[in-house]
Amino acid sequence: MDRAASAGGGVEQVLQNLRTGVVDVEQVPTPPVRPDHLLVQTRCSLISAGTERMLVEFGRASLLAKARQQPEKVKQVIEKIKSDGLLPTLEAVFSRLDEPLPLGYCNAGIVLEVGPGTRAFAVGDRVASNGPHAEVVLVPQNLCARIPDSVSDQEAAFSPLGAVALQGVRLLEPQLGDRVVVTGLGLVGLLAAQLLLASGCRVLGLDYDPARVALAESFGVRAADLSAGGDPVSAAEGLSEGRGVDGVLIAASTQSSEPIHQAAQMCRKRGRIVLLGVTGLQLSRADFYEKELTFQVSCSYGPGRYDPAYEHRGQDYPFGYVRWTAQRNFEAVLGALEEGRLQVKPLISHQVPFHDASKAYDIVTKEPSSLGVVLEYPAERPEAASRVAIAEKASTAPASQVVAGLIGAGNYARATLLPALRTAGAHLRTVADINGVNARHLGDKFGFEVASTDYREILADPDINLVFIATRHNQHAHMVMEALRAGKHVFVEKPLCLTREELGEIKQVYQEAAGSDPPRRLMVGFNRRFAPHVLKMRELLAQRTQPLAMTVLVNAGALPADHWLNDPAVGGGRLIGEGCHFIDLLRHLAGSAIASVSAAAMGNGGGEVRAESHVTTLKFQDGSLGTIQYFANGDRSFPKERVEILCGGRVLALDNFRNLRGYGYPGFRRMHLRKQDKGHQAQFRAVVKGLAESGPPLIPFEEMEEVTLASFDAAEQTGATAG
Repeated sequence: MDRAASAGGGVEQVLQNLRTGVVDVEQVPTPPVRPDHLLVQTRCSLISAGTERMLVEFGRASLLAKARQQPEKVKQVIEKIKSDGLLPTLEAVFSRLDEPLPLGYCNAGIVLEVGPGTRAFAVGDRVASNGPHAEVVLVPQNLCARIPDSVSDQEAAFSPLGAVALQGVRLLEPQLGDRVVVTGLGLVGLLAAQLLLASGCRVLGLDYDPARVALAESFGVRAADLSAGGDPVSAAEGLSEGRGVDGVLIAASTQSSEPIHQAAQMCRKRGRIVLLGVTGLQLSRADFYEKELTFQVSCSYGPGRYDPAYEHRGQDYPFGYVRWTAQRNFEAVLGALEEGRLQVKPLISHQVPFHDASKAYDIVTKEPSSLGVVLEYPAERPEAASRVAIAEKASTAPASQVVAGLIGAGNYARATLLPALRTAGAHLRTVADINGVNARHLGDKFGFEVASTDYREILADPDINLVFIATRHNQHAHMVMEALRAGKHVFVEKPLCLTREELGEIKQVYQEAAGSDPPRRLMVGFNRRFAPHVLKMRELLAQRTQPLAMTVLVNAGALPADHWLNDPAVGGGRLIGEGCHFIDLLRHLAGSAIASVSAAAMGNGGGEVRAESHVTTLKFQDGSLGTIQYFANGDRSFPKERVEILCGGRVLALDNFRNLRGYGYPGFRRMHLRKQDKGHQAQFRAVVKGLAESGPPLIPFEEMEEVTLASFDAAEQTGATAG
């Protein structure tokens, strides 16, 4: 049955398959409104011809062509092959390419709902935003602006592109009478040229398209058609009367560095060059040295863009210190449209119904004359729903069958959890994620019946008896308790929680659930204890009579300072968020309770602690010692994990969960796997089988509690706690 025909509910959105380049309109669950965000019904949206054409052409390119366009990604793939093997690397690459890519960032519509903490917006307001091409979009309040009554929806949809152009103009710092060149007369270039004219500049536009040159001239821009063999430097000399122009704004898209070189030749001494588009960046020192030129790359809509506090948490920058933020640039563009100083109607070359979006992208990629392609949406409000029915509901499963729901459709669920889970024998019912595109994609890919943006649908479904939680770490505790109270078995990815208070509450709820009839199980995703190499190590250590000396070396790799995992309140920090894995592994190998914990974090040489690199030492009640050396300052080509155990004159060494060597063990020398195996498949098979057969807990709650408390002890000693 056709996928779209079998689906129900939700709203429609334009998505691109990165592997094939196919652009289509898909049904996805409606996003829920969040704090500091607006839920908006789209009236029209504008295809950004430059950016979106580049994405579509990249998607349609062969794998070899994709690799040539991203040499840095190729290096990362080669390093991963060296450390993890060929098959896991290929699986990861194809999984990434299989992700759907939402297209679009120029949207105009009507506010349907406002989230808590939202300022200055109300239901019914017309707003311009950076929302994608979709019937209903969720957008940050700081990337929205109210549309003046006299500005049409079509005109307002140009606001984000206008803000991109305006930010470049602001960086150029034009003054009345300046002579400025705009290289590239696409949408952004034509908008920038008009804004420069409005600033009192004399403007020269350069392009190889005669129609765009003529359009620029109609706005009052002096323009040169380079397709006729004109020399851009000579044209700039004419504009500046031989003295050199004051600035050059480059809005072209090319792999060549020639536009930068030409811009340097055009400029006067101490002239300014701002890059808005995409060009090669092979700069000539002589070009810039002799004239003391200034070169700057402009970033999107302006200050605040890509700042999580500004975009997602609604924290505005002080008006007196940051006059022109991204939002205020939106407002300035809308003001220019209202006053007639910016003309965008002549830039509209095509108007296409939203449901024919795939045809619109054919226009963008195949018709050289296309410029502004606007998608028109139905006026009636869509019957939005938080769920999409992907497949016909299966017949009622036997009471003994495990019926699963998944909360969280991020990278871990896509690349690791679901590929392992689908072979375990569970019936996959509902996948829920606040990102409806992710939920729908994983629902299609792994055979779920329903995709949703409301995880509470999983808790309310009487057929679902096992809930998997794979969200960000700060959501684990309350979701675990909600699921247990709803009468579900729960599997939660590590960590179990982030604070001692949460752990105490979970313990109380779990004890009540474990004592119910039938008892409910709670499992934390400590998968490494299920890895085949670890099972072999346990077998070899079973008859030991002496304590173990254990060392784990983790070459974790650095994360950006603002990564969510490094945020103690969201990810718990790397010790709680990831270090708990290795605490559990040593606890499992020792088979003895943890007696004490000591930990220290690496400094930066100036007294400041860098908690992402740390050493944790565990002492066990049987006298064993375990040391976890977790470092983020190594080379990625080195294997990520190594485990060594010394005991009774013998040694076991495990490299990256692929190769186990034994020294001094009669009858055992080596266990090698062609593919890395960290125990995920065995873990999920054991979870499903244990629940189907009403078996005992795979990991006693007391051990999960013990490991979690040990991670808290270590984090407190390094200063990396969630509070």
